[in-house]
Amino acid sequence: MSRSKTERLDRLLSNLGYGSRKDVGYWIKEGLISVDDQLAKSVSQKVTAESVRLEGEPLDHPDGLTLIYHKPRGSVCSHKEMGLLIYADFPERWGDRKPPLSSVGRLDKETSGLLILTDDGHLNHHLTSPKHHISKTYAVRLDSPLSGNEQEIFSSGRLMLEGDEKPCLPAEMTVSGEKEALLVLHEGRYHQVRRMFAAVGNHVTTLTRTHIGALSLDEAALAPGEYQTIESEALIARVSPK
Repeated sequence: MSRSKTERLDRLLSNLGYGSRKDVGYWIKEGLISVDDQLAKSVSQKVTAESVRLEGEPLDHPDGLTLIYHKPRGSVCSHKEMGLLIYADFPERWGDRKPPLSSVGRLDKETSGLLILTDDGHLNHHLTSPKHHISKTYAVRLDSPLSGNEQEIFSSGRLMLEGDEKPCLPAEMTVSGEKEALLVLHEGRYHQVRRMFAAVGNHVTTLTRTHIGALSLDEAALAPGEYQTIESEALIARVSPK
């Protein structure tokens, strides 16, 4: 999405989540908007995003918005569900952007870790499409000690989960403790990690996504609830298989 094209001033500011078209008219009357260092004259004035200043400041991410985010445990990846929503961690106006800012896949309420959000539908599709084989790594803590046969079962490509019609793709597991492991998945099924361990008689007590491809939560150095912006090209380079 590029904002180098010209469009109506009120439409531009509305689509970037700043306010309604009525708000834009009010801001023009108050002298709060400039275009090419001149006070804006009309809501219908044709402008480029680069030329506009609101209260002297350039517009916020006019060419699209992509984030990497450390989702906290207890928050929900939704715009509408009850409870604590992940979108509460972002500037309020980002919730009004058109197209909307959306998570790339979801982490359930009790899962924390690395999450990507974008308002670029093509990027979202690229990152979620199975044909691009983008892996996801999870740190798992279990209720009971590992039995010792989980690596073989998970890597076999024969594990069937209850209610599914196809076996899971082979997944790589590394043991990191008596009740701890890292699990790398190459697909994204509903509650897949929890269901895989349930299928071998164990229960996941804590689950954190640590990587998407080579993109690392530790490398990003984000505390729970923190985020940083990233360019789409740089993101694809980090998450795509080499």
